[in-house]
Amino acid sequence: MAIAARLAELGIELPPVVPPVAAYVPAVVRGDLVYTSGQLPMVSGALPATGKVGEGHGLVPASDAKDYARQSALNALAAAAAAVGDLERLTGVVKLTGFVASVPEFTGQPGVINGASEVLGEIFGDAGRHARSAVGVPVLPLDSPVEVEVIFSVA
Repeated sequence: MAIAARLAELGIELPPVVPPVAAYVPAVVRGDLVYTSGQLPMVSGALPATGKVGEGHGLVPASDAKDYARQSALNALAAAAAAVGDLERLTGVVKLTGFVASVPEFTGQPGVINGASEVLGEIFGDAGRHARSAVGVPVLPLDSPVEVEVIFSVA
């Protein structure tokens, strides 16, 4: 199934490419791979939340952070599609690396990054199965709770 058709079937509208916040490009094509830069969960040019992931007052709940990881993955997909010039040239997901800005006692980084992995699996099916890392970090750019980078295969 075509990716655009699958997105429509899932009710997902691909977001516009998020402009870089520093000296880099959103994605680079090398051979049959597209490497995205780290993507924050930007929506309409703004982060939906800031801060550390954890349980308690003033922290970003893990369930919200999972949604932000999903948005970050969609932002990565948009960046990759723009880099190759055609969404349909993307053939699958090779590797996903997710970063979660979290308090030291939080150990649920894999569950948060599942938000990114699951949406890519829904979109690409078996071709969306990928290698992955989910890493807890003390802080991310703009105080984002999550950041995701993806390597896509391309035809």
